Amino acid sequence: MDPPRAGVLRVRHRPRRGGLVTPRRSRAARADGRRGRRGGGRGERQDVRVGGRRDRHHDPGRDHFRTGDAHRARRGRGPGARPRDVRRQRGSGLVAGVRRHRVTAAQGSSRAYGVTAAQGSSRAYGVTAAQGSSRTHGASTAQSPSRAYGASTPHSPSRSYPVSVELASLTPAVIRQGGELRISGRVTNTSGRRLGPAHIGVRIGAAGAIDTRGGLSTVARRTPLTRADGPEVAGRAAHLAALPTGAERGFRLTVPVPDLELDDAGAYALTVNVVREGGAGAGTVLGLTRTHLSAYPDATRLEPLRTTVLWPVLDAPRMEALTLRTQDSVLPVFRDDELTAAFGPGGRLRRLVEMGKGKPVTWVLDPDLIVQARAMAAGYRVARTPGDSDPQEATEGEGGETAADWLAALRAAVRGREVIALPFADPDLASLARGGGAPLTGLLRGASRTGRSVVDRALGVHARTGVGWPAGGELDDGIARYAKELGLDTVLASGAGVASEGELVSEGATDDGAVSLEGGTTALRYDAAIAAQLFASHPAAGAAGEPARLLLRQRLLAETLTAARELPYARRELVMVPPRRMSLAVARVLLTVVAEGRKAGWLEPAGFAAALRKPTAGRLRGFDGYPLARHASELPPARLAAVVRDRRRMRALAKVLSDARATAASVRAALARSVATAWRADQSGAASYQQGVSRYLTASIASVRLVPKSMVVVAGGSATIPVTVDNGLQQDLTGVELRVLSSRPERLNARDRAMPVRASRAVSRTVRIRVKAYANGPVRLTAQLYTTADGLPWGAPMTFTADVRSAPSGAVIFVLGGTALIVLAAAFRPRRARRR
Repeated sequence: MDPPRAGVLRVRHRPRRGGLVTPRRSRAARADGRRGRRGGGRGERQDVRVGGRRDRHHDPGRDHFRTGDAHRARRGRGPGARPRDVRRQRGSGLVAGVRRHRVTAAQGSSRAYGVTAAQGSSRAYGVTAAQGSSRTHGASTAQSPSRAYGASTPHSPSRSYPVSVELASLTPAVIRQGGELRISGRVTNTSGRRLGPAHIGVRIGAAGAIDTRGGLSTVARRTPLTRADGPEVAGRAAHLAALPTGAERGFRLTVPVPDLELDDAGAYALTVNVVREGGAGAGTVLGLTRTHLSAYPDATRLEPLRTTVLWPVLDAPRMEALTLRTQDSVLPVFRDDELTAAFGPGGRLRRLVEMGKGKPVTWVLDPDLIVQARAMAAGYRVARTPGDSDPQEATEGEGGETAADWLAALRAAVRGREVIALPFADPDLASLARGGGAPLTGLLRGASRTGRSVVDRALGVHARTGVGWPAGGELDDGIARYAKELGLDTVLASGAGVASEGELVSEGATDDGAVSLEGGTTALRYDAAIAAQLFASHPAAGAAGEPARLLLRQRLLAETLTAARELPYARRELVMVPPRRMSLAVARVLLTVVAEGRKAGWLEPAGFAAALRKPTAGRLRGFDGYPLARHASELPPARLAAVVRDRRRMRALAKVLSDARATAASVRAALARSVATAWRADQSGAASYQQGVSRYLTASIASVRLVPKSMVVVAGGSATIPVTVDNGLQQDLTGVELRVLSSRPERLNARDRAMPVRASRAVSRTVRIRVKAYANGPVRLTAQLYTTADGLPWGAPMTFTADVRSAPSGAVIFVLGGTALIVLAAAFRPRRARRR
């Protein structure tokens, strides 16, 4: 249907059937009362004069609850659909009484949308005449509805307007029964000119309660004012004086709930706009912002969503492979001391523990973080620069007491709660599965076993293990197989990638829960749209982040309520997964949303074990391409290959140490940290960390070496040649032997085939090799270290010259005779061959 002509407001009302909200009086009683007041019967036509013209409408003599076809028709989706020119009066538990629309001729029909009739129909919905009739409804192809699982990042539509509008508060967060809606915020003149007087008003979406989660994304993406934003609530605007260029001004709005005409439980589009008053441009929209308003009357009875909320307490790896040995202990070396601030009062990790204590959440912990906290509490060092290979240059860490306090707070917070211990260092399953991480499965399995025992002992809990968390919840056959090889039977997966064969509505209604896949893996699906909102939102701390926090809160409330309304009487699951390194602002919003939904009644907290109960058969959805941004953040195969190579070198280093356990453990842990998922957010840090491990192994291997020499003199037939082995390691050297080979054994030969080498830490040891000289002259000797366990060469060989002097005459004659026999034999052999 075409939009109404300028100056004409078409008001239509039609009866609706009872919906989710229980009316205070029967529909017949209210209908009779209205007929008595208005003097007309049901269905009688009446004339309404608006803007000097006349229109006809049916008497709204019935309660306006909507279900079924009537519900869809009124929204413009289904049989009998039609656009709504104005908000129709409604009766419900939210509206105290019934009011009639009062539109004056001076306002005109187009003023219902914030413009004057003089501006023409092409501007009837907040667009300029230059935009043309094709923009009349403010829609574009970019604003098409999103998929059910899609999510859009909240943005400020007012950027295209001369006035920026930001909301600072909106209370109550959920409309329950009557009362007032209080809104505060600020407006800023971002144009280069002075703007005249204006007013700030509120609009409720013309479609009423939004029926689909894709519709929420459509509202968030909408930019200009459109018909869908509905009319401005009459009589509830706030006056705004003239705004100089760059001026900022706060505002407050108070709107009685009945004036909002919210007739059903659900999420509504809420628009706050700034409209010019007076002058030639009166009625022009100067700026706006949108959010969502959730309503849940007390009489509403929806089946609550059993909601599992994960509470990750994770951070990037900080502990290096490097250690410093003292007389009494082995001190770990950290690449920086940032954990001290994070563990301390007001720090992110400390506040997450404090905020999650006593809340209905499932704790998700990285055993490596517990290992690092305990290491700090026992004493640690901080590297001069990240990746430094010299432990002697590391300085003493100052966060020992802070780490101990944080561990105590965490122990108290998780007592009696569900705790998930991720694999040690939270490995990047997707990168490992795609980039050649098969050689590292043994390393990661061993590290995870150690990590679980650390968590249980340190926190006094019995943590759940065998749970993997691929980055972004991406799950395909390769990732599922690799997780299985690591001993991970359960994988957290985005609901957009896993389907249940028993879905209530195909590709539609929210129902997370557990899905059993081929191969024995159980995928616990989490809500993709909510995760997208949590991952995309980065509210600032303090007052600067209030607008972003409010938009996120209202969007999550709308998402969860709309999910509950999809199938209002079906028992379903909802799993909410925030980012791994959850910010405090996002954490606060998440807890608020869960508390508000629980208080209203559409959310019911549930544990992780409950979400895994009774998995349904399922499958992976068709793979339509790995997200490019996520693919770009994967750990490159070359880095994984370097980790595999370093693991081989670590095994070799362990063979020459007298006490290899501590060193091997620190290096293995560092190798596991090299493939942590946290590095996706810090590619330069990932490269620096892995290179630091490689440099440490290179320096450790190079610390056991042969001291070079150029010439030794051998006097007499028997002698010893000294060869010095330098042990620069921090522990005793063992498991190495020295071998010396001669280039002219007929002149000089080593009598000792191999000599074991033992050296105390940080000292040099001289090994004497016995030799036998047969003739005078120079002979090149090559000394090489070998590991005793497997006979493999260690380090670089060392070549030097032995100058044999005063060899015994008998030995000389013997050597000359032997040489002559060799020459005669060589000459005799060709002669015999010719005779044949």
